Amino acid sequence: MIVQAKFAALKGIKPHEFALRFLFGGLVCVAAGLIAKEYGPAIGGLFLAFPAIFPAGASLVEAHEKTHKARAGFDGTNRGRVVAGIDAAGAAIGCIGLAGFAVTCWLCLPRFSSYTVFGMAIIVWLVLSVLLWLLVKSRIFRKMRGSRHDLRAFRQL
Repeated sequence: MIVQAKFAALKGIKPHEFALRFLFGGLVCVAAGLIAKEYGPAIGGLFLAFPAIFPAGASLVEAHEKTHKARAGFDGTNRGRVVAGIDAAGAAIGCIGLAGFAVTCWLCLPRFSSYTVFGMAIIVWLVLSVLLWLLVKSRIFRKMRGSRHDLRAFRQL
C-alpha cells in the first residue's frame, strides 16, 4: 500500500462536516483547558490526550462509505464499519507516536529549550509512527496475525 493524498476527495466533504470536526476539536480543547485551570496541568494534560477530532472523523468516514456504496446499489454498512475500523487502527498507531512525543517533552523540557525539545519530540513521533505503520504493513506481521484479518477480505466488501 502506498500512502497518498487525494485532494479531489476534498470536494466530497460538505462544509458542515468541516464545521463539525472543528467544533468538536475546539470543545475538547476548551474542556481540557478548563480542567487544567481547575485541577492543575497534570490532570488537564490527561484530557489533552483525548482524540479531539477522531470520533467525528470516524463517523463521517463511515457515513461517506455507506453513501458511496448506496449510490452503487449496495448496502454499505459493513464496509463503512470496516473503513472506520481501519481509520481507528491508524489513529492508534498515531497515538503511540504521540505518547513518544509526550514522554520526550516530559523528560527533556526541564533540561533543554522548548524549541530543541519540540524538534526532538516531533522526530520521535514521526519515527515511532512510521516504524509502527511499516511493521503493521510488513508481510511478517501479517503472517503472525493470521489469515482472518487479511486485507483481501476488505477488498471484497
